[in-house]
Amino acid sequence: MKHEDENDFFNRLEADLSSDFGGEVVDLNKARAARESADPNTPASADVGPDASADADAWRSPDGSGDALDDGGPTLVDAPGPTGPGVMVRVRGARRRPVLPGWATSRPEFVNAAGWLAGYAGHSAAFHAVRLPWYAAVLTARAPVGFAKFVGASLRWVSDAEGDPLRRAAARREDAGEYLNLSRQRDRRVKLRGILFTLAAIVGPILALALWVLAPTWILAVSVAALVTVFGFAGAPADKPVVSRAVVATEVERLTSTVVERALGALGIAEVNKALGKGGEGIRFPAPITRDGPGWRADVDLPYGVTVTDILDRRDRLASGLRRPLGCVWPEPVADEHAGRMMLWVGDKALNKLPPVAGPLAKAGAVSLFKPVPFGLDQRGRPIDMTLMYDNVLIGAMPGMGKTFSLRLPLLAAALDPLAELLVWELKGTGDLEPLARVAADYGSGPDDATAAAALDSIRYVYGDLERRAKVISSLPKDKCPENKVTPDLAAVRSLGLHPLVLAIDECQELFSHPEYGKEAGALCTGIIKRGRALGVILLLATQRPDKDSLPTSISANVGTRFCLRVMGQIENDMILGTSAYKNGIRATTFTKSDKGIGYLAGATDDPQIVRTYYLDNPAADRICERARTARKNAGTLTGLAAGEAPERREAADTLLDDVLAVVPSGEAKVWNDVAVDRLAELRPELYGPWGGMEPADKARQLTTALKPHGVSTGQVARRINGKTVNRTGFERAHIAAAIAERDRKRSAG
Repeated sequence: MKHEDENDFFNRLEADLSSDFGGEVVDLNKARAARESADPNTPASADVGPDASADADAWRSPDGSGDALDDGGPTLVDAPGPTGPGVMVRVRGARRRPVLPGWATSRPEFVNAAGWLAGYAGHSAAFHAVRLPWYAAVLTARAPVGFAKFVGASLRWVSDAEGDPLRRAAARREDAGEYLNLSRQRDRRVKLRGILFTLAAIVGPILALALWVLAPTWILAVSVAALVTVFGFAGAPADKPVVSRAVVATEVERLTSTVVERALGALGIAEVNKALGKGGEGIRFPAPITRDGPGWRADVDLPYGVTVTDILDRRDRLASGLRRPLGCVWPEPVADEHAGRMMLWVGDKALNKLPPVAGPLAKAGAVSLFKPVPFGLDQRGRPIDMTLMYDNVLIGAMPGMGKTFSLRLPLLAAALDPLAELLVWELKGTGDLEPLARVAADYGSGPDDATAAAALDSIRYVYGDLERRAKVISSLPKDKCPENKVTPDLAAVRSLGLHPLVLAIDECQELFSHPEYGKEAGALCTGIIKRGRALGVILLLATQRPDKDSLPTSISANVGTRFCLRVMGQIENDMILGTSAYKNGIRATTFTKSDKGIGYLAGATDDPQIVRTYYLDNPAADRICERARTARKNAGTLTGLAAGEAPERREAADTLLDDVLAVVPSGEAKVWNDVAVDRLAELRPELYGPWGGMEPADKARQLTTALKPHGVSTGQVARRINGKTVNRTGFERAHIAAAIAERDRKRSAG
């Protein structure tokens, strides 16, 4: 092509490009010079190169903001290069795995492991010691066979029997050279070995005879025993060992990534099937599958869009896919990771099939409520403690799942603290907590109204003591009470009265749903929960009906530590463990009927965890309480009912009529209930203070219930407010006066 033709070709190409894009070809040097003349401060390096636009104004928006115009082309949303933290940041932020295993760094776990090892060694030693005579007899019977095997093996060695197959093979191949070499080798071996065998046959009996004549008896006995043992083991058949096993290990399939993927693929989750299918990215394991206690631990990153909750919904199918019992398979969310990170722990044995463990409380020793107290074991067999001081506990479950036994554990721990004052109420009436009556300052058992009234009186006592304790703490100098709360040193000073005060109510739904005492009991317990933590007051509640009617939401929302055994539904689950616990995968509904004593413990640690409580039967509880009673006698802290002193009971309605008449002036014929309650709370805050903290409708119902036993009825009382008639529940003052007159008349007649 000629030069003129080339220029013509490029000119036409530029014209076509200009017409296609609606623009023109720009000379970069002229455009740069024009821009620099317009803005002399612009450095020449502002131009990137031939890939950058020379006319920057052509790419600016009409308002001059510098934003690029949208010409309908694709928009880049990903950065062109790698983003995120650098290598050093990622390395520094990486999680370091512990050098030593958890059981080696935890004193309780180390002691537990050492105890297991000592028990294992002791059992094995005792097992074999009992069978030593049998072992000796079997070895003696098999020793001749073993000796015959030894002689036969020696003769085969001397005759070079091991080389015979090679010589026969060379002869079959008619390889004369190889056969001759093998024959010469055999002759040399047989000659040397024959000499050694002959010397052993001559020297051996001579040494044996000399040993028989000259050696002490104990050396002869040891030598004979050694020979019998060696020949006995040599003569034992391969399928009939002499020594039997003291412990037979249970063969459990090793947990591998293939097994986990197989199980997850059997759940019927579309995203999991897609990840495991052809072209999918599979299941990711951020850490190696390791042995963790009596089981295996696998950390799994589920496919995108799959959460741990989806797996929990199919826990039974997951167990089927793993070919393990349901009680062995425990998938859990990882709190500090994304919602798709699952910690799967697969035990060797089902948790409900393990033998019960009594725990440390069954042994001798005292307890301080200012330190964590033993409560149970997790799936891995690690001890789980519960902190009682500065906290409150709520336990819930279906009937028969171990709720009362779980409540008894912290109560027995409190009994072993000589400083603690116990007030125990068991409203079921079966006497499950009766051993604690030996150490409790107040105790009651029964579903009747009298027991409910006595329990309410005990709650009033605790609530009233809050104000006294608060005044004592506020009066102390800062160097004695720097944090404005009860400390072990302050609790030990008996004159201050700041010892731990433990109030426990089993089957609390019977009290909170009581038509006469329920509202007041709920209001008082709410106040105890909110104010008692720093004052050394501990409230323990247990219920088998966790719903809004039998367990006030103000209580369930403020309790710090919760333990939920098996329940049937999401509402009950969240009432005990907290709102959204079910949604977050913490589901006590997955426990089965055989999972007695197994539940979710929330609040005792950073994350909710599965715990199997220690098992202390009634005889064990009796022994612990007897030990606690002796310690209290020695410390001089046995008080109340345990010391033979009957607590004084008081009823809320004893002065109710007189108090109501005192707060309603004679000129006020009718009054609303909620107004009267506010006046009563102001008159006697220690008695009616909880009523004053209720909602107006609850105040009206509470006063109506309290007046009913006195024959005073309530009804609608109309008042005009701002020109409008307002009807609310109230009563007439004349009815109160008439009831007082009738009461006094009966007293006079009596």
